[in-house]
Amino acid sequence: MAKNSTSSITVPDTAWLGRGSHLGPEPEQDVRRNLIALKAAGVLDDFLDLDPAEAARSSVLHPRDESADPGLSARRLFEARWRVADDVTVRAQLTTYDPEGRRKDGDGVSWVLAAEAERVWDPHWPSPATMFWPDSDRVPWDHDTVSGVRLRAANHLPKDDDELRHRLRDWTRESWYVHVVVHEAMTPDARGQEPVTSFLPPSLRHRVIEHRGTPEQAQIVDFAMKRELKLRMPRGGAVILPTAPQDPGYDADRFTVRSVFLDGSEPVELLDRVKEFMALPRPLTADAERALTRLRQGWHLLTPDEELEHARSMVGRYAEALEAMTTSRDLYREAAEAAQAALAESGTGDLVSRLPLPGLAKPDGSPLTALTKAFGRFRDPNK
Repeated sequence: MAKNSTSSITVPDTAWLGRGSHLGPEPEQDVRRNLIALKAAGVLDDFLDLDPAEAARSSVLHPRDESADPGLSARRLFEARWRVADDVTVRAQLTTYDPEGRRKDGDGVSWVLAAEAERVWDPHWPSPATMFWPDSDRVPWDHDTVSGVRLRAANHLPKDDDELRHRLRDWTRESWYVHVVVHEAMTPDARGQEPVTSFLPPSLRHRVIEHRGTPEQAQIVDFAMKRELKLRMPRGGAVILPTAPQDPGYDADRFTVRSVFLDGSEPVELLDRVKEFMALPRPLTADAERALTRLRQGWHLLTPDEELEHARSMVGRYAEALEAMTTSRDLYREAAEAAQAALAESGTGDLVSRLPLPGLAKPDGSPLTALTKAFGRFRDPNK
């Protein structure tokens, strides 16, 4: 999959975007089981399981639109529709991809998820990720494609200084997620080892990756962050990493928390800073923009009302095409009759008999066949 590139366009406030890697043996089967279970439970209105190539050709809203094509490496396309806040419809697409090059043992299957609601996204709505993926630690769908760290875990920072700096660059430049680095003032107990991101509202929980620095890593982490990002890492505190290029609304002091207690209690100050950071406008990367465009332009899962409206639209378009063909036939008949009259007056009567007249079908043709072919051309926007 292509790397991100910067954009002046920001992520719409109605959208939820995610990307990751599933390291298990049957990612699509995990998705199917979850979708079936949620539909049976009444959580989902409906879902579709599609072959990507066929889905691109059969897009209901924009047939043969290149923006509906998920790419050659796409394995499967899933669509789901559900409602939140009683009457707000959410539409989402999950596409799975083969890894670049030949797949090796341990390589994951990449996925891209784009969801959009009919109004501004509420952080307390259910996470679109858990509409497709089971929210179980036994299903390894939540690895970041950039560095392999997990969403639902407290990931320990690399001990090597060079590797740490390389990771910091990747997290700020290429990852779709918000990255939070927490330093442990002392080794926490079992409750303190649980990720603090689990306290976030559902729709934010799967957009944040938490990293932990051990007590002895204080100077290494501080040096690496100062050199790479011009940030300081407070001992026993936390820093929310900026995106690159840095958003004008990012204030290093504002998004640095001096003290975080890792005792299993809710770190209110850190969570408030994370929510504030995630409310800032975020640049829409090129591949994220493509995913959102596919969702909007390549949608298949229509509601009954949308199907009725689509059918009415198609009837109107067919009527316009039939009227255009009738007008064209009448004009051709008039032109042919005028040409016959002119040839008759000029005395070239032998040519008159060769001129085809409209309405005289060939032995193997029929008006129905002609109409069917015309509608076939009308369906294909290239003709």
